[in-house]
Amino acid sequence: QVQLVESGGGLVQPGDSLRLSCAASGGTFSRFAVGWFRRSPGKASEFVAAITDTGGWTSHADFVKDRFTNSRDNAKNKVYLQMNSLKFEDTGVYFCAAHSGGVGLLKSYVYDYWGPGTQVTVSS
Repeated sequence: QVQLVESGGGLVQPGDSLRLSCAASGGTFSRFAVGWFRRSPGKASEFVAAITDTGGWTSHADFVKDRFTNSRDNAKNKVYLQMNSLKFEDTGVYFCAAHSGGVGLLKSYVYDYWGPGTQVTVSS
């Protein structure tokens, strides 16, 4: 059983940066791929980014490419989402999720464990 907790969200202005962290406990975190999803007001949950267990492969949604970077430190049992050049439309609750496999990482239904989420609000 893996427990996940996100942190690092907050209220920022357009153009600012945030770094979200996803901390894991209770399992061998290095065996899990991790995905980030967000739920924005009035929209369905959407894929943001994913990283494999070793960090050797990452994927980012088109709307965050060149702005967001996904990385991990397995020694610290953490995954990070560096978010730069934030926009109003990036507002939402961001969730990290862990999956014991390595395929289908863009799909929320493959993930086994989820964190409670952290709120990101971009406002002027």
